[in-house]
Amino acid sequence: MKLTKIFATLLSVGVISSMSPVQAQELTGTLAKIKKAGSVTLGVRDGSVPFSYLDDKQQYQGYSIDLCMKVVTALQKHLGMSELKVVMSPVTSANRIPLMANGTIDLECGSTTNNLERQQQVAFAPTMFVIGNRVLSKKTSNIKTLEDLRGKTLVATAGTSTIKQMTILNKEKNLGMTIAVGKDHPESFLMLETGRAVAEANDDILLASQVANSKNPNDYEITKEALSVEPYGIMLRKGDPAFKKVVDEALIRLYKSEDINRIYAKWFTSPIPPKNINLKFPMPPQLKAVFMNPTDSGDPAAYAAVPEAQKTSDKRKK
Repeated sequence: MKLTKIFATLLSVGVISSMSPVQAQELTGTLAKIKKAGSVTLGVRDGSVPFSYLDDKQQYQGYSIDLCMKVVTALQKHLGMSELKVVMSPVTSANRIPLMANGTIDLECGSTTNNLERQQQVAFAPTMFVIGNRVLSKKTSNIKTLEDLRGKTLVATAGTSTIKQMTILNKEKNLGMTIAVGKDHPESFLMLETGRAVAEANDDILLASQVANSKNPNDYEITKEALSVEPYGIMLRKGDPAFKKVVDEALIRLYKSEDINRIYAKWFTSPIPPKNINLKFPMPPQLKAVFMNPTDSGDPAAYAAVPEAQKTSDKRKK
């Protein structure tokens, strides 16, 4: 029988027409890895509240994990799998990129800044959050700007873009600061809390979370001065366009649906476990603009200004 007749026969019985794109072509990269293993591995954080953290029941949860689970559902459907096991693998600021590059984790669901330097090593899904980099201190220290830290001790977390930024600013402005390093965000805050550092530099939402969960929230103050505006993104391996396409499409669908507002409210404007503290952190205008027009840009300039269309929309809602 000629090939054309075989094709016509298969088509007539619905064999070819029922094939999914995955069945019709050979899988490669991360998609092949996940299909073969029957599982997807998420890189998660122990203390990046409210993005990715361990609750009092030793369960990982958070905003980033909720978004990653939406991607997992899309991956399961795309791969035509009846079941897809999810493995939670703890990572730190220092080891998250190496563990992504060597294949230990498939998606990093934490609070990772997407920047041009990191894009040389890994890829990012469309931006999920936009932050301002600020300084936290006790009100008694009277720290209002970076200049107020001249000659004092500042702490930042190992492996973050913040510690690199603080090192550069310290040198450029000749501030003479001593920059201490915390192994993770909880340790950085502990150093501030116990007086080993006068201030902590970090992303504003992470600082707000630390204050809200502290013993004495009224003791602390976050500077109004933003040292930078940066995007957070779910991290994935570089050079894997087929996998990135599935991830990107899943998140873009979410961002353009009402579901994203529900998920955001759950973590940023509602009581969150384990202490049921409300961060009272409304969606920033820059993030609203990103959800309207998703991007995976690692250039801070893409997020610094709010489009006029978004400003007009926000004014109408007031």
